[in-house]
Amino acid sequence: MQLLYPPKLNDTSKEEIKNYFLNTFTFFESIFDLLKEEAFYIKSEPTRHPMIFYYGHTAVFYINKLITSNLIPKRINPHFESIFAVGVDEMEWDNLDENAYKWPSLDEVKSYRQKVKEVVLEFIDNTPLTLPLRWENPFWIILMGCEHERIHIETSSVLHRQMPLQYIQQNDRFTPNPSNHTTPTNELLHVKQTTITLGKPKEHFYYGWDNEYGTYTQTLQSFKVSKYLVSNGEFLEFVEDNGYERLEFWNEEGKAFLQRSKATHPHFWRKTKNDYLYRAYDREIPLPLDFPVDVNALEAEAFCRWKSLKENKYYQLISEAEYRALYDQTDLGEIVDEKLQNVNFAYGFSSTPVIRFETDGIFDICGNAWCWSRTPIDGFEGFEVHPAYDDFSTPTFDNKHNIIVGASWASSGNLIMKHSRYAFRKHFFQHASFRYVLSSNPTHTIDPFLETDTEVIQKIKEEYLSDTVFEQLQEIKHHFKGKKALVMGCGVGRITFEIAPYFKMLEAIDATARDIKVGVLLKQRNHIKFQENNKTILVEFDTSKVAHKVQFWQGDENNLKPIFFGYDFVYYTGHSQIFLDTLHKITNKDAIVIVKENSISHIKGFKSIDKNIFSK
Repeated sequence: MQLLYPPKLNDTSKEEIKNYFLNTFTFFESIFDLLKEEAFYIKSEPTRHPMIFYYGHTAVFYINKLITSNLIPKRINPHFESIFAVGVDEMEWDNLDENAYKWPSLDEVKSYRQKVKEVVLEFIDNTPLTLPLRWENPFWIILMGCEHERIHIETSSVLHRQMPLQYIQQNDRFTPNPSNHTTPTNELLHVKQTTITLGKPKEHFYYGWDNEYGTYTQTLQSFKVSKYLVSNGEFLEFVEDNGYERLEFWNEEGKAFLQRSKATHPHFWRKTKNDYLYRAYDREIPLPLDFPVDVNALEAEAFCRWKSLKENKYYQLISEAEYRALYDQTDLGEIVDEKLQNVNFAYGFSSTPVIRFETDGIFDICGNAWCWSRTPIDGFEGFEVHPAYDDFSTPTFDNKHNIIVGASWASSGNLIMKHSRYAFRKHFFQHASFRYVLSSNPTHTIDPFLETDTEVIQKIKEEYLSDTVFEQLQEIKHHFKGKKALVMGCGVGRITFEIAPYFKMLEAIDATARDIKVGVLLKQRNHIKFQENNKTILVEFDTSKVAHKVQFWQGDENNLKPIFFGYDFVYYTGHSQIFLDTLHKITNKDAIVIVKENSISHIKGFKSIDKNIFSK
């Protein structure tokens, strides 16, 4: 089965969108065929959920986004659509505690996926199609679901590759490409001075994530770049020179990774008595010296420091703009042709030698393996959040997520487009290698405590630069009682921090990760900043006495996860009748509920004791 290329937004049909959805949905399921059933309930990576989560997650995404956008009237399975909703990126508000979940059976999830497929197909059939497709078009949500699932085709394949072999069913479909078992000699190529403009217009004819739109222009001084991605053979020199033991090559984050992982070589290598084996998708093979090395950004940076010391030069990872300079000198176009590069599973479930796919003198510009960059992801000028997926990009604008460029053998759809932008934490493993540069071009940095989202800035001003919230709570604080409290609709956190002193534990939930991030940052540093009228405004708020009590979570008030219960006190800022009707299930005897919304006059299982104040 081959993955289809995405439809053009200005020239498509329901039939093409339907085929793209079915192709994506079915291919995702097919890559799980190599897992034995017990493998669905173990973690191949400690910082991820077991594979059953991801198997359900991509299907749930379609339903949750259609519900959020008011495009379908009802859910299929509210329980599944809560437990499979979020939790893939180690954010503080992601719950990865497996004791908090009772995962359903594989057959139940397969049955659910079939129902989702039927709902989506019915939606496509019954929804009028108008061209060109834009953000506000209902079919944008279907394409969003497809591209989201294609991301997980790739990231799940990484997790499968990390799964112990006893849980894998080997298949000829996944036979790795052949290797010459020789190390290519890398060399530096000169790239002349140029001005690069990143970003694309809203009228672009292919689907895009919100971080792709807007503009960023940079004039690059000439630089030199490695002709090939770093191969296993080239990286082996670093390993054999005790690179993993020599801490002078590792920064603090890198040292923490070494201490945590106990790594002495790349993750997908296994040391034998005399040599190394290489973990391909479903098997181990002798180390292919000419395949790109699969490492995280911390390992790639350590290699650059080692090479810099060895040659008395300053090597570093390529930047996002420098990568675009390479891309723009080719004729690869807006979306990469699989005949020209190792993308879209066109050459199987495997890398190929780094000397195979050449474009204008440089190899693997797109495909084979992703290339780590030194650029932390941020929004371009004119960046706007898509309302249906407001936590796709902005939570990663934190100086902790570096952009990966160039795609891999497992990339398809939006992932192999010229303007695509994806970023991961530096310790994450992907099918990702790197290439090094000698460059004097500046490295983009981000202040994670500088808020740039205009909607969030307005909320910060309303909550922290005014005493309105404090004054409102002073009037009702005599009703605060019990050990465990919930703030539902916590916004950017002021209410949460003001209530926290009165309880031993407080959970704060909001649907918007953009808002939650502010509370999390204030827990860490007691300040946040934003810019207004070309001035930087510092907002200080001391959370040191209550930070240990507070946990922020992302959640849907209309469909809360079953982990939220046992509250003695609830402060609610919304007006969802669904949430109010479930309060009696998640609160303890004699619980107090205070509702900010004036129009609420009745809560099931509670009696009114004052204006907007209820007792169980």
